[in-house]
Amino acid sequence: MAKSHLQPTQFHMMAKPVSYRCNLKCDYCFYLSKEGMMAEHSSERMSDSMLKRYVRDYISSQDTKEIDFAWQGGEPTLAGLDFYRQVVKYQKMFAEGKNISNSFQTNAVAINRQWAEFFYENNFLIGVSIDGIPEIHDRYRVSVNGQPTFERIKHSIDLLKEYQINFNTLTVVNDRNWNKGKETYLALKALGSEFIQFIPIVEIDAQQGERYSPDKDARMAPFSVPAHGYGQFMTDVFNEWIKKDVGKVFVRMFDSLLAMWLGYPSPLCILSKECGQALVIEANGDIYSCDHYVYPANKLGNIAKTQLSKLATSKQQRRFGNAKYGCLTNLCHCCEFHGLCYGGCPKHRILTIEGEKHKQNYLCSSYKHIFEYTAPAMHMMVEEIQRGGIAAHAVSRLLKLYSH
Repeated sequence: MAKSHLQPTQFHMMAKPVSYRCNLKCDYCFYLSKEGMMAEHSSERMSDSMLKRYVRDYISSQDTKEIDFAWQGGEPTLAGLDFYRQVVKYQKMFAEGKNISNSFQTNAVAINRQWAEFFYENNFLIGVSIDGIPEIHDRYRVSVNGQPTFERIKHSIDLLKEYQINFNTLTVVNDRNWNKGKETYLALKALGSEFIQFIPIVEIDAQQGERYSPDKDARMAPFSVPAHGYGQFMTDVFNEWIKKDVGKVFVRMFDSLLAMWLGYPSPLCILSKECGQALVIEANGDIYSCDHYVYPANKLGNIAKTQLSKLATSKQQRRFGNAKYGCLTNLCHCCEFHGLCYGGCPKHRILTIEGEKHKQNYLCSSYKHIFEYTAPAMHMMVEEIQRGGIAAHAVSRLLKLYSH
């Protein structure tokens, strides 16, 4: 098993101040199902005393000058504006000369001028969850009473642009849009998004229990992206992106791949050799190994009882992080793209392969397709950068290479 390199300054927290609670009822949301597990133990909202403790402990646990607080859900706006005014107050109180930033992942339904003014005044980076194409978005991302939400979110994005608030978009790739990569990308551009992330939805149907342990014949949830679908989606996006958007629109997967081809570690945990450096704090102060592993078996403790840095660097968390590389199949070890994904996200390793001790990633065929398809372009962009230029200088050659 690979040796861990996890240090106290290298972990990042994702705070869920209202836990699983949300003002939407998205069919594919994996976190709404946490209600059954947490309802008796989770607070409606993080208390003021817990918030103060968290802000203080998170800042003190880092010895870097730049510290980012990430607020997610559920839906983080449900905590209310006054909650985030307290956030900023405590961050200033405990900053000790460090530069504090805030990122805020939201469905944007509740954003109005009051929220926009607060985000602008306090320099929040906003991540908006939106699936690009209205009819696709409104198929899954609906209000609690089943009403469509696309137009409301589009209005919120217009507000963010009016107030000149930095924002990015997060789009779920699912069973309805996996063959609409180009259309989705163009729709997001039309909304004004210049920083785009695409997340494949891979979920087991009705997964329950104390730990994540899919059965051998586990069925996929109906909204899951087909195993090959994410690859087709991303290469369709790539074909559109290289036409005129290199250096202008930033797609997180392509940025991460370019960084890795240049010899840097992946900014994405799913493509990293080890994981375990992106933890979750729940509304009641409970700490979990990962956003996708909020199960009792992956609970590390509570910051009211144990110092945050001790939980983040505990033996339990190191074992969790090391298992990403330590539990690869032989197929993974022999793969030519082994160093670009290291088996992908452990939660997506659900395929049983005869003769293999460990399970294979459901999205393996998609990743191979993405890596193989984009490799020539990555080589060209790396050459330009190493000559002292920028990636966009390779566009003319890329267009000839990828013209159809």
